Amino acid sequence: MDNPIGIFDSGIGGLSILEKLKELLPNENMVYLADNLNCPYGSKSKNEILSLSIKNCKKLSEFNCKVIIVACNTATTNSIKRLRETIQVPIIGVEPGLKPAIMQTETKNIGVLATEKTLESKLFNNTLNENTLNNVKIHEQIGFKLVKMLEGGNNSKKDFNKILKLYLIPMINKNIDYLVLGCTHYHYLIDVIKNIIPENIRIVDTISPINQHIYNTLKSKNILNKGGKKRNIEIFFNGKRLANKYLDKEYNLNYLNF
Repeated sequence: MDNPIGIFDSGIGGLSILEKLKELLPNENMVYLADNLNCPYGSKSKNEILSLSIKNCKKLSEFNCKVIIVACNTATTNSIKRLRETIQVPIIGVEPGLKPAIMQTETKNIGVLATEKTLESKLFNNTLNENTLNNVKIHEQIGFKLVKMLEGGNNSKKDFNKILKLYLIPMINKNIDYLVLGCTHYHYLIDVIKNIIPENIRIVDTISPINQHIYNTLKSKNILNKGGKKRNIEIFFNGKRLANKYLDKEYNLNYLNF
């Protein structure tokens, strides 16, 4: 089945998923929507996030996508249930990796760096309540400014290091041994984060688990593209042009009003 896989995010964050997905699924056509005109989602109301997510899914449906990936933690945690009720194709969301961190922590202290609306969402808190065992303490921190800086093309490790120290050192002092990254944008900051946190703290990113889930879903529904034709990967943005550092030479980048 050569219908494309649809992916959307508020900007470049979901490209961290696409980057690995295109290696895992070399035959698949893909359409990616970067809704950077409305970025960031993390400071918007739940209704705004839901409205934007439905808009993006409907646009991807126009491309006849066989599955849609919500490559944004904020959009997933605030809209995934309604999206599955509204959109006819399978919807796969990305969520902060709370469960593995809670199950494996030895210090019983976990740090979570995420957007404001992800931390406030019902889905995040339900997941937290369902998986909190043995008095595990969750230390939450909103990643103020980080998404805007990344979307704005800020490449200064010095700038990110300064802000991330303010966010991470209090959690380090709480004796965390796991740091959960609750935003796909933060994947691009892992190198800076690793230079701040001690080696004993493990970073829980969502990239590998979500990609494996996507593969398993396509396989179980028998909708993998088994053809040998050259694939097509389309990237659309509706705001400022995406920075080249996040773009692979295989991507076809174009502006789209959506």
